Amino acid sequence: MTGVKDDTKGEQIIMKKVITIDGPAGAGKSTVSKAVAVRLGYLYLDTGALYRALACKALKNKIDVNDSGALAKLCATTDVTLRNLNGKMAVFVDGHDVGEQIRTEEIGLAASTLSAFPVVREKLLSLQREAGARGGIVAEGRDMGSVVFPNADAKFFLDANIEERIRRRHEEHLQKNEPVERDAISRDMQARDFQDSRRKIAPLTAAPDAVVIDSTFLDVLQVVEKIMECISEKNG
Repeated sequence: MTGVKDDTKGEQIIMKKVITIDGPAGAGKSTVSKAVAVRLGYLYLDTGALYRALACKALKNKIDVNDSGALAKLCATTDVTLRNLNGKMAVFVDGHDVGEQIRTEEIGLAASTLSAFPVVREKLLSLQREAGARGGIVAEGRDMGSVVFPNADAKFFLDANIEERIRRRHEEHLQKNEPVERDAISRDMQARDFQDSRRKIAPLTAAPDAVVIDSTFLDVLQVVEKIMECISEKNG
């Protein structure tokens, strides 16, 4: 079972455009996407959380994320639901909010692996499109503009050089008091980049009509301002 539920309890939300922000791990997509959603008064959808949620369950149940048959069974027996909680689409797996428990490097790498399988992408594609059907959403991921929302009103691809992305991810872990070695982050991130960019189905790539932003030497506010300017220009 898969579905989208709105838990805003009567709060009226004005739905408008679909904005997509894609890019590799550590490029700052989450922080920027959340900020843009707040500026626009839109919902924020972290689509990577959907794959991480399935990966989390797979690892917890010792399911091989390289086994298509095992993943098919996982998808058939897993209830994934999106709920609008205070302007953010939260991911629930089998009735439980997976929250921050899916934010480890191990789960991120496993999510990248299983996302290459058609059975997994098929399960989650309709859920993502349903979430954006009414507009008024900032969708963050790796194939939002190229595959999931090809007709999005504005598309962005956020990137940064590998050293800066490793530094940022390491800093995130330090701020959360999570002891992770920089070398380990480097290995996992480069492995994920390799998997994401070379998979046959929906590889990580900028959509032809996406605005590419290199955030290596930009702070969050500068990136957000660039995006807001582009959206404003499109609105003409």
